[in-house]
Amino acid sequence: MKKIVLLLVLAVTTISSCKPKNEGVVDVTVEDLEVVLNNDKNVQLIDVRTPSEWVDGIIDNAIKINVTADDFEKLALEKLDKSNPVYIYCRSGGRSKIAADVLLKNGFQPYNVLGGYMAWEEKNK
Repeated sequence: MKKIVLLLVLAVTTISSCKPKNEGVVDVTVEDLEVVLNNDKNVQLIDVRTPSEWVDGIIDNAIKINVTADDFEKLALEKLDKSNPVYIYCRSGGRSKIAADVLLKNGFQPYNVLGGYMAWEEKNK
């Protein structure tokens, strides 16, 4: 059963990656994120929470860029590669959507992780 679910998630991810770039922000679950992180070495993951929230932990290999910082857009443009998808999370999903909209405007293909770090932690207890 797990293999069937994994194959379905991979199929959906593959199909969605065939869509034209920058069609909009794509919402994904933490389960989708886990599959992508395990299978795509080119994926970029950014944590857009504040420094005080990073102390609580981060998802492995996430790039920390505080979305509430005045220079968020500038830092994102410096640190991220437009040719690779960008998965974005915050604490619960609100700020990551704001960050995703900024990245979309700048030519990235953003994926908003629904439920954010709280959902990730809950799934990985």
